[in-house]
Amino acid sequence: MADERSVRSEKVKCQTSDMNVGEPSDGRVVPMKDPNKSKAPLAEGPEGRRSTKENIEQTTTLRTQSRDGVMSGLNGVREAARKDKRCRFTALLHHVRVELLRESYFALKRNAASGVDEVTWRQYGENLEDQLVQLHERVHRGTYRAQPSRRTYIQKEDGRERPLGIASLEDKIVQQAIVTVLNSIYEEDFVGFSYGFRPGRSQHQALDALWMGITRRKVGWILDGDIRGFFDMINHAWLMKFLEHRIADRRVLRLIQKWFRAGVSEEGQWSATTVGTPQGAVISPLLANIYLHYVLDLWANQWRKVQATGDVIIVRYADDFVVGFEDRAEATRFLKELGDRLRAFALELHPEKTRLIEFGRFASSDRWKRGEGKPETFNFLGFTHYCGKYKKSDRFVVGRKTVRKRWIAKLKAIRETLFQRRHEPVMETGIWLKSVVQGYFNYHAVPGNLDCLDEFRTQIIRHWLAALRRRSQKSRLTWKRYRVLIDQWIPHARSMHPYPFVRFTAKI
Repeated sequence: MADERSVRSEKVKCQTSDMNVGEPSDGRVVPMKDPNKSKAPLAEGPEGRRSTKENIEQTTTLRTQSRDGVMSGLNGVREAARKDKRCRFTALLHHVRVELLRESYFALKRNAASGVDEVTWRQYGENLEDQLVQLHERVHRGTYRAQPSRRTYIQKEDGRERPLGIASLEDKIVQQAIVTVLNSIYEEDFVGFSYGFRPGRSQHQALDALWMGITRRKVGWILDGDIRGFFDMINHAWLMKFLEHRIADRRVLRLIQKWFRAGVSEEGQWSATTVGTPQGAVISPLLANIYLHYVLDLWANQWRKVQATGDVIIVRYADDFVVGFEDRAEATRFLKELGDRLRAFALELHPEKTRLIEFGRFASSDRWKRGEGKPETFNFLGFTHYCGKYKKSDRFVVGRKTVRKRWIAKLKAIRETLFQRRHEPVMETGIWLKSVVQGYFNYHAVPGNLDCLDEFRTQIIRHWLAALRRRSQKSRLTWKRYRVLIDQWIPHARSMHPYPFVRFTAKI
């Protein structure tokens, strides 16, 4: 029986779709030219981390022939998706086997908050194999029921709260398995300038692509775009239509609808969710990428190929995107048509966070000739981008430094934690502080940003000293004694990333 299932998993069932994948703002359906002809989705021209799995410590006994069978079956799906962009897959759920559910369990965060079931990762793992077998049977019999997401909130930089939906552990496992299956299809469809929450792609790759696009293409204007409340405004009906372009397996579609209909639970009160997908759910990033793939990516890709007369670059990470233009009039026309396009699919641009600014290699000189100030800056993925010059020459360079608000917020959070931990053993606090600071440097230590990081380290040193001196009023910690702790526990700022043209050229 096991061998029969293994053979069956190798087969890929699909039917040619009569649907087209691009929809213009007037609601009509038009065929779209596939942007990816290569075996894997590449970045475009001067534009392209695997979403890191938290738990890679799976025992070697799990990497068996059964696992190879799962991967082999998904390779067949991937190959079919690559060869036929109109193929609709009619048999996908049989790829969700116990082996894939096990891998999905180990891919989850071990210390993540529990959902309404109050089951933690470790509690579920105490009887893992029996739990997974039962879960597998319920999924395939159709008796699996999604539970409501537990609503919680996190503080945003502007003082507002961002709602999160924490799914139950079994929902997370099944969602992770479905993501693995669907990724084998959609990674063959997604365009090159989409970077958010995709296997093998990272925020720094998006930053590299943007840097390369601005410096190597004729870019004079930047559209810094943001979609208002995107995750909360996703239209379920449109999303299901988009999924049906590729997915004809009604069982998979019903699973996704179950998660939509499960609703949210807040302080014991259940409420339905008619729009949006919970931020924090395992499957939400993939569904968001699929939605924007059809609403934004395919449309923008066709726009720049058909309607644009000058250079146009695009980099998108989730709902944040940057579009560069050679000509202002073309940028203005794109912005207007983009607003119409998004409204047709129940989305809108954020009026305060969406800006069109003059930016590029000639922006400083052109503005100086007109008697205007320095070019404006824009923020993307935690960095403020500005028009700069190399120190040893007058050549244009895209400067990048940590966004000031994030810099201040991070320092404030570390300072508060240091004062809370001031009576704990110095070694324990030092281990924690070293990890936090090094993690901050790992992301922000890009070329040109070391001055910000040096100042960040200086402030950390001052805050920890102030906290240590509050431990006792009898003895005062001197700088000479404190210097030993600094050298041991607070890392120095150094560049952790190469210049974008080095890494981008090597990858693309």
